[in-house]
Amino acid sequence: MSGKVLITGGAGFIGRHLSRELLKRGYEVRVLDALIEQVHPDGAPPADLPKEAELIRGDVRDGEVVALALRGASHVVHLAAEVGVGQSMYEVERYTSTNDCGTAVLMERLIDNPVKRIVTASSMSIYGEGLYFDPDGKLVEDAGRGVLRDSQSSWDPVDAQGRPLTPVATPEWKRPNLSSVYALNKYVQERMTHIMASPYGIESTCLRLFNVYGPGQALSNPYTGVLAIFAARLMNGQAPMIFEDGEQRRDFVHVSDVARAFAEALEHPAAPGGTFNIGSGNDRSVKEVSEALAQAMGKNSIEAEIVGKARTGDIRHCYCDVTLARETLGFEAQQDFGEGLANLAEWLAGQTAEDRAGKAREELEARGLVA
Repeated sequence: MSGKVLITGGAGFIGRHLSRELLKRGYEVRVLDALIEQVHPDGAPPADLPKEAELIRGDVRDGEVVALALRGASHVVHLAAEVGVGQSMYEVERYTSTNDCGTAVLMERLIDNPVKRIVTASSMSIYGEGLYFDPDGKLVEDAGRGVLRDSQSSWDPVDAQGRPLTPVATPEWKRPNLSSVYALNKYVQERMTHIMASPYGIESTCLRLFNVYGPGQALSNPYTGVLAIFAARLMNGQAPMIFEDGEQRRDFVHVSDVARAFAEALEHPAAPGGTFNIGSGNDRSVKEVSEALAQAMGKNSIEAEIVGKARTGDIRHCYCDVTLARETLGFEAQQDFGEGLANLAEWLAGQTAEDRAGKAREELEARGLVA
């Protein structure tokens, strides 16, 4: 296929990998990015943003800039967003303005500058807790944990009788359970995309991303992906901080697979109108992942700090049911996790990072957002 793809937030981690994937497939690529300090500390375009990609520096909330960026575009991938569950709970206006109002501005400008298809990045965070079975074998979509306390004996959800629940892979049909402002923002982005696109003849698809990792993550951003946060700590000789007991389970998917998923969502005839989970289909504990990363980086001597506290908005278990993306789009993650970590460690060896995780924790604790 061919055409010009506008990637909002395209100078970010996923956007740079996607730019390369789309250029390889014969597309022209235009990037709109505000290059905010939290993601781009020096304010300059990343060195690995492909030179073939046209860069427009601007905010997605600026209608004139968005209209300019849309000229001549045939497709849009909407990645622009403030990212971080914890930070969203005290920088509410900033997150809601960028994520929800920014999406609204984009949708308004698409009315006069329609494209064939828009693909919007959503998040597994909209699920809150993942899907569970109770001891009777019944599915539980609204698992909760009640009041959390320091170093409690069990962090896992229980049913009304106090019986433990068993986590299972979470499919797209699970009802949302929005437990943070960021999750709310992503759900609004998702719904707004589908609501606004169809009346104006635009095809729409949303991808709910699970935990994306790989080279190019913003290492000095303490609200980014957990592996990048762990890496920044290890690079500075500090122990990764793991909240609760480290046994919470997640799905980690390599950025190369995610870039390919977006490209498939732009092209596949069955994608329009759909919302799809994008993950590896494998679950791992956060503690296990921390240990594997330390080993890949040659930092085995640094043991993780188990904090024994929970953050407001955090959930216990949520990992990806990949069935719908596989059966509808033909998409499956290909990157082996061990090889992916080795790939990440190789990139990290040439990087520097300012460790800001401690300051981020202090900010959360000062606002009563760590239990």
